[in-house]
Amino acid sequence: MKQYNILFLCTHNSARSVLGEALASTHASGKFVGYSAGSTPGATVNPFAAEIAKELGYPEENLRSKSWDEYGLPGAPEMDFIITVCDNAAGEVCPFWPGKPATAHWGFPDPSQAQGGDEEKRRAFRDVMIGLKKRIDLMSDMPLDKLDSMSLKEIHTKA
Repeated sequence: MKQYNILFLCTHNSARSVLGEALASTHASGKFVGYSAGSTPGATVNPFAAEIAKELGYPEENLRSKSWDEYGLPGAPEMDFIITVCDNAAGEVCPFWPGKPATAHWGFPDPSQAQGGDEEKRRAFRDVMIGLKKRIDLMSDMPLDKLDSMSLKEIHTKA
């Protein structure tokens, strides 16, 4: 079975995009390999995002904030799908991606901006995780070899 590469983009690559990477890579269908990056990556992955990723079974050693420039280098994996998950990244000019992957914007509020104690913050991260999971679940049921940008965007409105 072919696995499809999905790159989740956000500005700092510390929360939402990392959750997308972990969810895609650990999806029960086995259809996806998740990657994540940011236009201006942070120094570390948010601890709440890391906690959820590890609970999903995603290897801790894979958790790091990285620049989207990494995926434009020779030898980088070719992406089938590119999904921006925050409004900042959606408005930025993205680099050219070899292979003309289908693209979409699945915007979510930044859980790292959640106010309150740890439980409120954890809930904000879990809400984003649940939203991303619903969309990845819908995507996995579609004919991935025929999925275009329009269909990928429609997933966001259906979830």
